[in-house]
Amino acid sequence: MKNEKPVLVTRSSLPPYEEYMEMLKPIWESAWLTNMGEFHEKLKDKLKDFMKAENLELFVNGHTALEMAIQAFELEGEVITTPFTFASTTHAIVRNGLKPVFCDIKPEDYTIDENKIESLITPKTCAIVPVHVYGNICNWEKIQKIADKYGLKVIYDAAHAFGEEIDGAGVGSLGDASMFSFHATKVFNTIEGGAVVFKDPELKDRLYQLKNFGITGEESVEFVGGNGKMNEFQAAMGLCNLKYIRQNIEKRKKLTELYRRRLEGIKGIRLVKEQKNIAYSYTYMPVLFDGYRLNRDQVYARLKEHNITPRKYFYPCVNAYQCYSSMYHPEDTPVAKKVSQGILTLPLYADLDQETVERICRIILED
Repeated sequence: MKNEKPVLVTRSSLPPYEEYMEMLKPIWESAWLTNMGEFHEKLKDKLKDFMKAENLELFVNGHTALEMAIQAFELEGEVITTPFTFASTTHAIVRNGLKPVFCDIKPEDYTIDENKIESLITPKTCAIVPVHVYGNICNWEKIQKIADKYGLKVIYDAAHAFGEEIDGAGVGSLGDASMFSFHATKVFNTIEGGAVVFKDPELKDRLYQLKNFGITGEESVEFVGGNGKMNEFQAAMGLCNLKYIRQNIEKRKKLTELYRRRLEGIKGIRLVKEQKNIAYSYTYMPVLFDGYRLNRDQVYARLKEHNITPRKYFYPCVNAYQCYSSMYHPEDTPVAKKVSQGILTLPLYADLDQETVERICRIILED
């Protein structure tokens, strides 16, 4: 099987080489490489339009965007979040001196269980950080009602939801702020990169200052900020990739539909049901193996034998990480623990061909 062409879980979408090289010429001519240059500002404006966002700030990567979004609200105390997420979500909370409180997830779509949030609220609770998982949107209405009742901020980790809409509105319009990742593995990439979409326009200056060392003027530094600026090379890649985003999403949609046709209805294999009011960007292809004749690890191993690399994403749960093992236990969130042990994300990217998807499904289903 070693002679089979490697198939990774994802592959970065890239514009035509000549097009990107042409974009770099004015950067060379101006020698303006960073510090919110022309391409940075142009990308910000175009993303506002595409994402239907009133307020948006760009960052060097998604993690920095989330960390600084949380910092901008000057929170203290406890933050309710989900353990079924990437390390970045929890680390951003902890690195702001806040305590994560883990809420279990729903088995239907793997997002935070909004019906379990209220029981976790204490006088120390200051915010909720839900995660839109694999492009599945949280029950934002219920979450917002809870937040309003207790005076909490809602900051979404929307790394998996770029370009998505719910009832025609950009998903970034939910809550007080949403972080989006433009990492190389995402539907839309700026090589590395990220953004925060936010509701209160007064947050704009605060986010700008936080990503630029807290500088407020040529001779004035009012805040203890960091360096979270997106550079011009990243912005140029973003401008190129944005031209092709709709056709790339359409390609991903067709591949997702093919996976669904081949795997839906198979005993022991569960796919998340799509919601009609959401326009998806088809970020990932998650499959839950629960009662299938092969367990998740056996399916993973079988695909690896054919030079196909899926991903156990997310495994383990964050509350099972070594760095948090003295404070949390995965048994406290049993649904998240079970899903993490059965979930597998299959290869999905715009350049993937349908024949490969068919081959992946045959390997999974063959006796």
